Amino acid sequence: MKKMTKALVAAPLVGAAGVAAYDLWQRKHALLRNFPVIGHARYLLEAIGPELRQYIVTDNDEERPFSRDQRRWIYASAKGQNNYFSFGTDNDLENTPGHPIIKQRTFAETVPSSADSAGRDSLLPAAKVLGGPRGRAKAFRPDSVVNVSAMSFGSLSGPAVRAMNAGARLAGCLHNTGEGSLSSHHKQGGDLVFQIGTAYFGCRDEHGRFSLPALLERIDGSPVRAIEIKLSQGAKPGLGGMLPGPKVSPEIAEIRGIPVGRDCVSPSRHTAFSDVDSMLDLVEEIADATGLPVGIKSAVGDLGFWEDLVSHMSAGDRGVDFITIDGGEGGTGSAPRAFSDSVSLPLRIGFTRVYALFARAGLTDDVTFIAAGRIGLPESAIMSFALGADLINVAREAMLAIGCIQAQKCHTDRCPTGVATQDRWLTGGLDPELKSVRLANYIRTFRHELLKLTETVGVAHPGLITVDDVDLLDGASGARSLREVYGYPMGWGLPSDADTEAITALMAPVNTHLSGHRVTN
Repeated sequence: MKKMTKALVAAPLVGAAGVAAYDLWQRKHALLRNFPVIGHARYLLEAIGPELRQYIVTDNDEERPFSRDQRRWIYASAKGQNNYFSFGTDNDLENTPGHPIIKQRTFAETVPSSADSAGRDSLLPAAKVLGGPRGRAKAFRPDSVVNVSAMSFGSLSGPAVRAMNAGARLAGCLHNTGEGSLSSHHKQGGDLVFQIGTAYFGCRDEHGRFSLPALLERIDGSPVRAIEIKLSQGAKPGLGGMLPGPKVSPEIAEIRGIPVGRDCVSPSRHTAFSDVDSMLDLVEEIADATGLPVGIKSAVGDLGFWEDLVSHMSAGDRGVDFITIDGGEGGTGSAPRAFSDSVSLPLRIGFTRVYALFARAGLTDDVTFIAAGRIGLPESAIMSFALGADLINVAREAMLAIGCIQAQKCHTDRCPTGVATQDRWLTGGLDPELKSVRLANYIRTFRHELLKLTETVGVAHPGLITVDDVDLLDGASGARSLREVYGYPMGWGLPSDADTEAITALMAPVNTHLSGHRVTN
C-alpha cells in the first residue's frame, strides 16, 4: 500500500520534471524556456479566455456578437422555457446612442390578437408574393417572415443541417442550403432555397463552370422553392467562400467535387457572368427553366453595382425577384479578421442605401427585400421591417437555438457542441430530432414576439410598421426616428396599397378588430 501511495505521489513529479526538461530544451517559446511548466498556464488561459470572459468577466449586455441576455432569450425560447426578464432593463439607455425604442400607440383600429398562442400556432406570412411581380410560374407567398439563412453542409455538420431542415418543416419556414449544394441532410421535409455560389457546387460541369442541366438535375424532386445567386456575404465580402481542409470530409468532397482534406476556396467572383447585363440574362434563363423565383444575395460596398441593377431593371423586361442584403458585421463563415471587421457596410446602413435606389426608381414593389445579419431578435427585426425588409433570415441565432454556445471555434473544426464541425465524435453529441424541435420553438416564439410588438404599434403585420414607429436614442440628449436618421420620405419602407390590403386580409383570422372597448388577457 505504501509503495502504491509513493508511486501516486511520484508520478506527477516525474511528469512535471519531463515537461520541464522539454520546455528548457525547446526553442520555439521563450516563455516556456524562462518559466518551464508554469508557463503552460498562460497558454491554457489564452485557450479558454473566450469561455472565461463569456461566463465570468463580461456583464449581461457587453459580450459580442451576442450578449448573455440575447443568448439567454434564444436558449429559453428554443427550449420552450420562460423567456421573460425581471426587475427592468439593465441597459444604460440614456447613455447608449443608437439603442432602438419602439413607440407604442394608445389607440389603433387594427391590432393582432393578444392571445398567448398568437404567432406560435399560426404562420406569419410575408406581405409580398415572391416572384409574383415578374409572373414566375412557381411564385408563392412565403408562410413565414422569419427563415433560416444560408449555411452550407460543410461549414455545419450533417446532424446540424438535418436539425435545421426538420425544424424549418415544423416551423413552416424556408431553409437556405448555402453554397455547398443540396445534400441528403437537407431532405428532412423543409422547403428550400437553393444557393448558387461562385464555385457552382451542385450545378457545375467537369471544368467547374456553371451548368444549367446540372442545376435542374440537382433540384429535381426536392422541395426547392427559390434560387439565390450569392454575389458576396457579410462574413467575407469580396473574398469568396472558404471551407478549411479539416472540415472537407469524404462526403463533402463527393457532394462538392473537391479533394478530401484540402482547403476549399471559392472564387471571389462569378465566371458565369461579368456584369449586371449578363447576370440578369442568367437570372431569366434560370427562372424560365425552373419556373422558380430567382434572386441575389450580397453585402453592400460600392454602390455602382446597385445603380446599374436599378438602371437595367427599370426597363421592365428583366429583373431579380428578391434581394438578400447581408450585413458586414460578419456571420457564420470563417474569414480573416480584417474582412469581418472592416469590409462592407453594416446591415442597416447598407440596406437603406440599396432600398433608397430602388425606391427612387419606383421598383420596391417589384422586389422582395430580405435582411440578414444579426437580426434574429425581435427588436432588431422590427427595425428591419420598418426600413423596408419583407423577410428576415437568421443564421447564428439558428445555430444558438440548436446548441451553439458561441465558443467561436467554427474555423477550427473543434466546435464543442457538434454544430460547426465534421468531427464524428463531436457531431455525435447533437441529436437532430431534439434540436429540430428547439429550432422550431425559437422561430415560433420569434414570430409570436413580432406579433406582440406589432400589436404594440397598432398595425396588422410587422411589414406595416413605419420608420416613424421606431426611434434611435441619441445618448442623453434625445431620440431621432428612423425616418430622420436614414432620410426616408413618406411611404418608403411600406408595401404597396394592394399588398397592404392583401396581407391585412390574410392576418384577419389572427387579428382583433377594435370596436369600442377591447379586453386583453
